[in-house]
Amino acid sequence: MNPHDETPNSKNHQDINEFDASDEQDDFDNDEQESLLDEDEQYDDEDQDDEGDQDDEDQDAAPAPARPQGRGLRSLPVVEEEELPPSKTKIKKQMHDLRDLGEELTELGKDQLAQLDIPESLRDAIREMHRIKTFGAKRRQMQYIGKLMRDVDTAPIIAKLNTWKGTSQQHIGYMHQLERWRERLLEEDSALTELLTAYPQTDVQRLRTLIRNALKERETGKPAKNFRELFQVLRETIPEPT
Repeated sequence: MNPHDETPNSKNHQDINEFDASDEQDDFDNDEQESLLDEDEQYDDEDQDDEGDQDDEDQDAAPAPARPQGRGLRSLPVVEEEELPPSKTKIKKQMHDLRDLGEELTELGKDQLAQLDIPESLRDAIREMHRIKTFGAKRRQMQYIGKLMRDVDTAPIIAKLNTWKGTSQQHIGYMHQLERWRERLLEEDSALTELLTAYPQTDVQRLRTLIRNALKERETGKPAKNFRELFQVLRETIPEPT
């Protein structure tokens, strides 16, 4: 038989072998593909696990502090300082100031005391102070007045006292002005002319008589009756500033 001649059976058997080989190759390709897919899925799972671990590490890590904005101390948060209570030295000074103010009130007259808006208990304590004679009792009464002053608004009292002090200083200045005029009238001939120019309503004849008699009193050493009367005439002539 010619080897190149193929019978139908041999050809069929060759085709079956080729199909089997093709199927085996397909199975190998499929297995290889499935293996690669399995590896890809494994890598995906590992990547997810790595991402999950990284997320857990990020959550467990302490958050970084926020960086201050701006430059220098201006970017730092402002912390309000707590108001501290007054020191013992400051409290002691306040008590001394109140007691000094209370002592000043005890030196006022009845009319001035009546003009102050103060509690009746304080007013009565000040009046009682005027009746006390002994030193120890006065010291205890002043301590009591200082204690009462703690509950009083001292601002209006101080303002009123300052007004009175200003009036008193003005009055003292006026009295000094009269004294200077009196001395000038006794020592300077031109002083009377200046006074008449400044105050034309002056009783010039009376002034001349008082000046002459006051000079005689000074020379002879007699009581200064005309000297004091000259002062009263000047007070009537020169009005007190208001």
